[in-house]
Amino acid sequence: MRGRGQELGGTFALGPRWVHRTGYGAMQLAGDGVFGPPRDRDEALRVLRSVVDAGVDHIDTAQFYGAGTVNELIREALYPYPDGLAIVSKVAARSGADGSLPRHDEPYRLRQGIEENLATLGVSRLAAVNLRMSDRSAAPDSRFDAQLAVLVKAREEGIVEGVGLSNISRRELLRAVAQTEIVCVQNLFNLADQRSMDVLVECAERDIAFVPFCPLGWPGEVRHRMLGNPALAATAARLGAAPAQIALGWLLDLAPNVLLIPGTRTRAHLTENLAAAEVRLDDVARAELRRYLPAP
Repeated sequence: MRGRGQELGGTFALGPRWVHRTGYGAMQLAGDGVFGPPRDRDEALRVLRSVVDAGVDHIDTAQFYGAGTVNELIREALYPYPDGLAIVSKVAARSGADGSLPRHDEPYRLRQGIEENLATLGVSRLAAVNLRMSDRSAAPDSRFDAQLAVLVKAREEGIVEGVGLSNISRRELLRAVAQTEIVCVQNLFNLADQRSMDVLVECAERDIAFVPFCPLGWPGEVRHRMLGNPALAATAARLGAAPAQIALGWLLDLAPNVLLIPGTRTRAHLTENLAAAEVRLDDVARAELRRYLPAP
């Protein structure tokens, strides 16, 4: 397993790059429901600059976050980008007028999505692009193969460094790695929702970065229930950390190929999230969290 170093949780390979295991997810910079401009544009720009100032070198985004608003914020705050900054995006969805994210995954639309990301971010190449699966059960293998081929071609042309996958099953991962190199997988995964554990394990065995989205649960009641879990609260109090830091630290502790991308709209929460890399779980904490989570 190719992890090393301790700063920001150590590092792991993201394709040809090495990035810190604690990164930043830019989704929350969009307006409510990942739609439209941010609540506080100036603070959003300050957050992004603080991310880089803190040493984070992995930012996750998408053109459909805020209908392009988030990519524009990243460019305004950080361009020209510092050396070594890995910007990862995803394709196969678009921003609907009502804030929904309908499928946008015909092969030619995937290529269009990559090019739109490049244009709004002001770059000629992305560190990785994830193919976001929206309906696993309905997609035939031939469709998946055709979608994957678009990203492979983009990599061959040099506009994408690595091919990633998002919201996939273990079967889809195995089908993909039989055709090409996969550098990262981004699935829903956190203390309270571990349904993608088989995907994480497969990625770990293959030295593929596993990037859990919603690492603190879905915003709202789901997140509140998870962070308010008595076992999590008790562990946090005993170790002198916030419940969110324990939840993020648990992910880093779980496997060295896990790359975190917690998102936030404020610098205060950013500082708290980054400090989760300093959390050290002991055997008692692991046992308690394993016993009581995932919560029903």
